[in-house]
Amino acid sequence: MDRDDFIIAVFLIVCEHYQTIQKQYRIRRGGFAPSLTDAEVITMEICGEYFKLGCDKVLYAYCHTHYLHFFPKLTDRSSFVRQAANLWQVKAAIQKRLVIVSGQMNDPVQVIDTLPLPVCVLTRATRDHCFKTEADFGYCAAKDLHYYGFKLGLRISRLGMITHYPLLAARPHDIQSLDTLLENFAGIAPADKGFIDEYRHARLLEQHAITVITPVRKNMQNSNLPKYLLRFCKRIRKFVETVGSHLTERFAVDQIRVHDLWHFQHRLIRKILAHTVCVFLNLMFHRPPLDLDGLVSS
Repeated sequence: MDRDDFIIAVFLIVCEHYQTIQKQYRIRRGGFAPSLTDAEVITMEICGEYFKLGCDKVLYAYCHTHYLHFFPKLTDRSSFVRQAANLWQVKAAIQKRLVIVSGQMNDPVQVIDTLPLPVCVLTRATRDHCFKTEADFGYCAAKDLHYYGFKLGLRISRLGMITHYPLLAARPHDIQSLDTLLENFAGIAPADKGFIDEYRHARLLEQHAITVITPVRKNMQNSNLPKYLLRFCKRIRKFVETVGSHLTERFAVDQIRVHDLWHFQHRLIRKILAHTVCVFLNLMFHRPPLDLDGLVSS
């Protein structure tokens, strides 16, 4: 599909699920209705993220220049930015509905991982005042990266859809967030070596019917897991690497630069929703779910 078809497809998806959410929750308490509908704003945000227009200023200018025929009531930028930020809970609800409708929430095999989320360059960390009480110093062994900010927890289905994405503290080791990542889940959870903890694994299996599978270290040669299961988990873990690559390279999830946690969460949810919508569209059109580059023809 071309860009126009992509925008229309995204708008139809957003409209369908927005109307369902609107029946369940009171989205706006009063006041004058904005000139742009909420569905139009969310559509612009999703398409902007896919087109690598993550900055609100650039996104507004692009839509105002090229797609005013799609969004004729697009007026001033400040109103658009304010309305978009206030819809973060709606976007989170739409993302959750897409995961449920596509059947991925109940996938019995879901991969877990974490991604570093710097809030500024490391050299400015000691002078940061925006996240002084929330952010912390962390280290990502996979990227050999020292950073200041947060960690993004990820639980991903076998088709590459993000089913859970808690915002975590940067300093604690990954194993400390294992219970948080596996909330409301039962099944098999492949993970990397950062989640090795035999005691926690045994407790999760006994209490929640969760089997956490990690690569075997040299001092774990006597692991009871069959080799075919280890090979399967190694193969399926490539999905989380692909999703992580999408989030950092296309959606720039590690380049969010804002002045407070509220706006940080809004931008983060927007990027997660954009990824989910793209995977959802691929599933609708019977395409490889993680082929995001081929979704829209250039």
